[in-house]
Amino acid sequence: MRAGEPFLVRHADLVFALKTFAASMLALVIALAMDLPRPYWAMATVYITSQPLAGATSSKAFFRVLGTLAGATMTVALVPNLINAPELLCLAIALWVGLCLYLSLLDGTPRSYVFMLAGYTVALIGFPAVSEPGAIFDTAVSRVEEISLGIICASLVSTIIFPRSVAPAVASRVDLWLADARRLSQAVLLREGTSESRRPRRLKLATDIVEIGTLSTHLAYDRLTDRNAVNGLGEIRLRMLMLLPVIASLEDRLAALGEEALRRRPELKRLLEDLAQWITSDVGARQPAERIRAAIAEQQAVLDDSADWERIITTSLLSRLRELVDLSRDCRVLTEAIADNRHISTVDLAFHSEAGARSVRHRDRGLALWSAAGAATAILICCVFWIGTGWPDGASAPMMAAVACSFFAAQDEPARFIRSFGRWSLVAIVVVAIYLFAVVPAISHLEVLIVALAPTFLLYGFLIGRPATAGTGMALAANTATLLAIQSTYSADFASYANSAVAFFVGVVVAELVTRIARGVGAEWIANRLVLSSWKTIAVAAERRGKRDRAEFAGLMLHRLGLLVQRIAYLSESDRRDTDSLVQLRIGINIIDLRRARYGLAASTIAVIDDMLDQLAVACRSYAGEGMPAALLTSVDRALARAVKDPNDNAREDALIGLVGIRRGLFPDAPAYRSRAGESVAA
Repeated sequence: MRAGEPFLVRHADLVFALKTFAASMLALVIALAMDLPRPYWAMATVYITSQPLAGATSSKAFFRVLGTLAGATMTVALVPNLINAPELLCLAIALWVGLCLYLSLLDGTPRSYVFMLAGYTVALIGFPAVSEPGAIFDTAVSRVEEISLGIICASLVSTIIFPRSVAPAVASRVDLWLADARRLSQAVLLREGTSESRRPRRLKLATDIVEIGTLSTHLAYDRLTDRNAVNGLGEIRLRMLMLLPVIASLEDRLAALGEEALRRRPELKRLLEDLAQWITSDVGARQPAERIRAAIAEQQAVLDDSADWERIITTSLLSRLRELVDLSRDCRVLTEAIADNRHISTVDLAFHSEAGARSVRHRDRGLALWSAAGAATAILICCVFWIGTGWPDGASAPMMAAVACSFFAAQDEPARFIRSFGRWSLVAIVVVAIYLFAVVPAISHLEVLIVALAPTFLLYGFLIGRPATAGTGMALAANTATLLAIQSTYSADFASYANSAVAFFVGVVVAELVTRIARGVGAEWIANRLVLSSWKTIAVAAERRGKRDRAEFAGLMLHRLGLLVQRIAYLSESDRRDTDSLVQLRIGINIIDLRRARYGLAASTIAVIDDMLDQLAVACRSYAGEGMPAALLTSVDRALARAVKDPNDNAREDALIGLVGIRRGLFPDAPAYRSRAGESVAA
């Protein structure tokens, strides 16, 4: 942090720790005043819910309330009806937790918290209530009250006392992303460095856009953010999704042309230099976009059946240059509109999504199913041990197994995170023992208790406020608050506490062991599944003849790419090269581009293109990391030859641009396409 920054910015972690502690103590005091049976749940909920940004806290709080209500309702439905058949009750709860975890992993947005909470809330309420099934309704209502109280206190403090809005964080990340994208565009247009040297910048942009998308999901719940800013940032992100593949396509087309071709065409080289300067220039010094578009149009050549490979590649390059200008110009005017607080509907935009920019995320149903099965199995194992041994305090074991499996299922190696959670849970057990049997007995006033809790929980809040230690802080705060079990009267018993602590830890250990078996595949397996999923998505696009929105497709592929970049070290060399140059994304977008061309082409041309797309779909579905079959290259060239001869000018150009992109993506090292006259330019 810079010395000139405001105090609240420089010490945001400390401010967050103070706010969270104040909210937790407010929730505890109110819960004690209301004589709620477990006031410590209100305190723990504050730490589970609170986030450094107000919008993130609000979204998490809203979904936590819904999830808790759903879980409490399910508990009331299950426990009284199955209390006389404990085996069936345990099975029902385990299956319910597994189902909710499965739905949570498929959703992947902040809304997934509803499903996760609905699942493990049944375990939290249901298992301890087995000994008193007649009071299950009152217990469920109390739990909803306690958790809701904690959520309300966390939300109020987050939005009233020194609130931190999500919008500035998103806007700052977007500005940095666009600046990086402009610099990368300049480097590509001026051929600065090599593709390999630009690789880290491409991958960083791909990863950052996924993180920005995740952060943007909280904007709708941020009461501090103006609606115009929310809509404007959404429109900018839509163009960011398209900007990255356009830059990658430009890099590929320039590589296909080569420096020799650019030397023969000095006017094209000058256009690239002018465009590079236009993109990186300040708003006041930038010439109108129309002038750049006109300069691009002047370079356009007519494509007919005598067009050689160089002319076709040049046409494709110019088309992508036009898209770069439109997207860059839109990002600039949208940024200005947000700064001026103008409504987005008043802004003249060049690019429009065909499907309304619907957010699309990668979903791995197989992985979600394995995680859900692992959670259900861990719960059942703990239940068998609990019921079989007659352990009085054994209910904590399946309860914690449900929590641990649910919390970390979205990670590549959840067992490793569960083990870390277990280690910090041990630390929390020791801390709580010190408080219960050394500190709290000497305290007779609530004010003194708050002072005694302050150092520990302020430290926990400080850890949660820092991304690198957020998980550690959350484990310590939630477990300490829960095990401390503060109530209106002191009634701690060491034997009972030790029993509960052991059961608590046993649940975490069983969760780790079962998860290690059910999800022992690791990052390499997940990376390969991501690659294969992308090829299957391309196959679907080919089978449907590109009936999909480009931005929607780009959103899905870039989300998958962002997940893949985190695991790129586990990929084969060929898959790593494809990921690096956004090959799969570019191929899919070019397939989609063929859609607008197909309806204007002659029937004979459509038949040849459709045959090529069918072969492409088959090749993508059977992809095994060994490259595409040579017969597919022949089919692509046959479609090119037919498209070049098509009598419909506009549709012909669009078809050729799409086919060139597919050919370059699938076969970047293949010899140049040869026109009817046999002319060739090295690709």
